[in-house]
Amino acid sequence: MPEHDPLRFATELSAKLATRSRHVCVFLGAGAARACGLPDISQLRDRVLARLEADERAALTTQLTGRNLEEALSRLRRIAALVAGDQTVDGLTGDQAKALDAVVCQAIVKELDIAGADLAPVCRLAAWVAHAGYRLPIEIFTVNYDLLLETALERLRVLYFDGFVGTLRARFHIELVENVPGLDAESVPAFFVRLWKLHGSVNWAWQDDQQIVRLGQPVAEGAAAAIYPSDAKYEESRRVPFVVLQDRLRRALHQPETLVLIAGYSFNDAHLNELLFDAAARRERSEFIVFCYSAIPEVLANRAGTIPNLQVVSGEDAILGGVRGTWKVPEDAPPGLWEEGRLALRDFGKLAAYLARSAAREPETDQLLKGLIKEAVARDDSKVDGDRNG
Repeated sequence: MPEHDPLRFATELSAKLATRSRHVCVFLGAGAARACGLPDISQLRDRVLARLEADERAALTTQLTGRNLEEALSRLRRIAALVAGDQTVDGLTGDQAKALDAVVCQAIVKELDIAGADLAPVCRLAAWVAHAGYRLPIEIFTVNYDLLLETALERLRVLYFDGFVGTLRARFHIELVENVPGLDAESVPAFFVRLWKLHGSVNWAWQDDQQIVRLGQPVAEGAAAAIYPSDAKYEESRRVPFVVLQDRLRRALHQPETLVLIAGYSFNDAHLNELLFDAAARRERSEFIVFCYSAIPEVLANRAGTIPNLQVVSGEDAILGGVRGTWKVPEDAPPGLWEEGRLALRDFGKLAAYLARSAAREPETDQLLKGLIKEAVARDDSKVDGDRNG
């Protein structure tokens, strides 16, 4: 099998990151949250089931047969909307499905509490974002529901826009999401980072008018968070943020000469996969770099073998320029690149640290960022120690 040079890969990645005229996107999956100590999607399913009462657990287990947690939520919402009176589907009336939806969402909110999370990885990502200095705004897309990214950006005083305007009950503004920086006269300034939460958030809530608002905190006990859109046509009005953000992803990926960094994503969502693969195939001068913590998924390997600008790296091997090969053991590798015989950048925490080091910074601001990161890490360590001692 051919060999790839990790030092050359890192050097070329640094050169790509240094081109300030590029449009840069970051796409994060559950693996990024897991690097901060939160559960990934399979762990979240098990923890949610453990929190439910016996009858609720049995009902949700039925919905999970052949489906993941997000798909089960979508089906519960379909049942709640279509089934009336005493009629049942899968043993649930419409009211029971709605109640189970709220209980499951509340369990998700509790499991994604970031009070005990390790914020260092996302703080380092925020440090990079703050001083990358690109002409166009960095766009961060995530399928995660937690508040890790918002917390890190705010701690490091990074201005960002997530599609909502307001503080206590922020409203979604389609026109601001769809505007193109530099082309539209009335758009959010380019120095605002874009944060797009494709599958909703633990602090998104349904209004009585069926609109979604962003709260200043996670949804209250007994309320259903607006996480993961239903795919039912009869709920089209409730899907507005989701369909608009999906379209924002599509348009961002198709901007010429875009650099897309993908981390922590398992490639289990066929719709999102096609958006990524289609853009990579159509935009030959754009570059898509996927960092896989574990083995490279087969669906990804198959596409990367035929799309040269879709690069995939894992700890043991990589697909670069359509060629799959193992990593050549480097000599005198810089810190954070090669650890324990594997490429360290496969880990989101290591990748975020690498990105933070790549950003050009002013000395005074750099000291501020270092202090904030140190403070965040120390606070998290203290919290963990307190939990252990308690």
